[in-house]
Amino acid sequence: MSISFDLPASVEDQLRRELADLDVVAKEAALVELYRQEQITHHQLGLCFGLERHETDRLLKRHKVVEDVPRTKELAEQILSLRRLIDG
Repeated sequence: MSISFDLPASVEDQLRRELADLDVVAKEAALVELYRQEQITHHQLGLCFGLERHETDRLLKRHKVVEDVPRTKELAEQILSLRRLIDG
């Protein structure tokens, strides 16, 4: 899936000069924000970048997203998975 948005040419030129890969920076920013808003899970965020759990944690840390407790959706998913395992 491809997503695009328009920037003034001068802003885009500046960002492309200053950032190694503007497209990757924009993708990270959008997906991390969706994670913050609980629109995607930790696992989904990792899938989007092909990252393992600890690598996803580092990505979130770089974006100053640090959580000590599982988020509501993730906790519910973990409980459901555990119930399935227990019930066989």
